[in-house]
Amino acid sequence: MKRGEYLPSVLNDFFRPWESVFDTNGGALLSTLNPINIPAVNIVENKNNYEVSMAAPGMKKDDFRIDVEGNTLSISAETEEKKEEKEEKFTRKEYNYNSFSRSFTLPDWVNKDKIDASYENGLLRLVLPKTEEAKKIASRHIAVK
Repeated sequence: MKRGEYLPSVLNDFFRPWESVFDTNGGALLSTLNPINIPAVNIVENKNNYEVSMAAPGMKKDDFRIDVEGNTLSISAETEEKKEEKEEKFTRKEYNYNSFSRSFTLPDWVNKDKIDASYENGLLRLVLPKTEEAKKIASRHIAVK
């Protein structure tokens, strides 16, 4: 994988001077860092609702926080894992902390009071029901002139 797949472009520019000093293996130095994990989101519109799905394997439903403030839907999660090994001559502790946050602007025709969320088999799924007015709006085709 390329380094650009691990770090956002702002951080690419920050690390660029250090790469030339320490990198002797075509980007292998930065490839040892943990990637920044922001789960991809799929949004599907149906007649009665929107369905938002996010792949977030290895988490528990209690790790998620889902909030609606005004027209903004925010999905975030945090996990922390601690591991400790003790042997005769050493003790080793490892900490793993992961978090992400995604925010979306909701259209006015989403019934914010009836949003439902579930998490199963590594997939977070939200159902955002449309208001009754939105369900009545007929779709139409617009011709290109």
